[in-house]
Amino acid sequence: MTDVRVSIPSDAEEPSGLLDAFWDYERALTENDVDALDALFAPGPDTLRGDAGGLLVGHDAIAAFRRGRAAAPKRQILEVRVLPVGDDAALVVAVTAPADGGRGQQTQLWTRADGEWLIQAAQVSVPAPAIAATTWRIVGDPLVEGAASGPLSGHRVAVKDLFDVVGFPVGAGVPQYLAESPRVVTNATAVTALLAAGASVQGIARTDEFAYSLSGLNAHYGAPQNPAVVGAIPGGSSSGPATAVSNGQSSIGLGTDTGGSIRVPASYQGLWGLRTTHGSVSRDGLLGLSPTFDTVGWLTSDGATLRAAASASLAGAPRVSAESRFAVAPRLTAVAGDEVRSAFEDALAALAAADFTDDILSIELPDSDDLLEIFRTVQAAEAWHTHGAWIEAHPGALGDDVAERFAFAKSIDAETEEFARQALGLARERIDSVLGDRILLLPSASSAAPLVDAGAEELERARSSTLRLTCIAGLAGRPALSVPVLSVASPTSCAAPVGFGLVGPVHSDLSLIDVGVALALSLG
Repeated sequence: MTDVRVSIPSDAEEPSGLLDAFWDYERALTENDVDALDALFAPGPDTLRGDAGGLLVGHDAIAAFRRGRAAAPKRQILEVRVLPVGDDAALVVAVTAPADGGRGQQTQLWTRADGEWLIQAAQVSVPAPAIAATTWRIVGDPLVEGAASGPLSGHRVAVKDLFDVVGFPVGAGVPQYLAESPRVVTNATAVTALLAAGASVQGIARTDEFAYSLSGLNAHYGAPQNPAVVGAIPGGSSSGPATAVSNGQSSIGLGTDTGGSIRVPASYQGLWGLRTTHGSVSRDGLLGLSPTFDTVGWLTSDGATLRAAASASLAGAPRVSAESRFAVAPRLTAVAGDEVRSAFEDALAALAAADFTDDILSIELPDSDDLLEIFRTVQAAEAWHTHGAWIEAHPGALGDDVAERFAFAKSIDAETEEFARQALGLARERIDSVLGDRILLLPSASSAAPLVDAGAEELERARSSTLRLTCIAGLAGRPALSVPVLSVASPTSCAAPVGFGLVGPVHSDLSLIDVGVALALSLG
């Protein structure tokens, strides 16, 4: 520490004890001593810590973030400048040299009370990586050029690592699968549609392993950042495309939705997300999971871009108008957590006050536990049919949580699968008879994004309760839209987004987006 240059204005004195506290902080950071770091940040709800990932407000939020991250990257302090701003306050700016190159900087506001120096606010900057490996597998400038002109000219697409992109293998979020995959020679149909409309492929973005998850936590590549909620999971399995759109690196995320894999990351990150009518967009060139439920869809930051992407990709598909006739299913909505349910009900009241939901019907769908069991059984059986042989030939290739899901999938015998398929047919008939041509309104997810350091039990609870909401569209083969208009309290942010969900009639995809845009305008 003694060889680091420390500068203080010539007309000022070094605040007594400040540099000792500063170096105590550096030692705690180097050793990842979470308790010591917590003690050096001022208590209370107004303490601040910011970096490229966002702003943390309050000591508890900062502590929660720190517990959920890995140790800070190794770095060296090159220079420290101290600017006293009073008898008991000082600004400390340190220039850092990260071990992997470049220069960084941290700025801290320290204040003294009862002889003890504590950090009131901190801002950390580090060299930005050329490619965030948690978000992207590969990036170009662009990776694949789109048509010279078209309705999507100027848009960049983050393609989920399940779609064929000419010249590149498909990785499916599994390093060993990627290592064995050949380079493909034809673009997936969904990729071709966007390229023909003028969009370019920015790159291939991460996915959860074989898309069999809703969290965005990949055991091999880590979790893409959630720019909307510091320290929270991004949502999966279209995690990479969602984060690429959320942080502004792409304007369109091309993803898939089997049980909510577009709608959940859209909900967690405050994006627009559409699961299309089953079969309306060709799945040619897509590595699937469960053909009965797999759909193609998109994530965007605004409704207009979503509609443009959908229009280009749904050309030739049947089109049905989604009239402004709505339905709610109170027993289904009750699956959501208290805060989400309250935010959803407040939004319903606001829509009613704005005369947006003049025609709304309360309905009763089949029991959500029964519907989830049907969905899980058919999805799992098909997942094993799709990937089981490869998984058995590659023991240890998957992370624990996804491996457990495939182990369950393997356990489903033919008789159980057939019974579930019969139950699926009956459930679809029941949903169609009760819902008719109305648009079902519901939360897109049961909660805001859980924190990265949430335990396995909490994550599974969030997953299973959210699946009870999202599986309705899959069971009915209907399009579903997540509109980013709800928010709830967050332990690390001022507010965390939650999607307002709409499930429309079959082939009402484009009209459903129009209704969603009008709904968002009504809610301001």
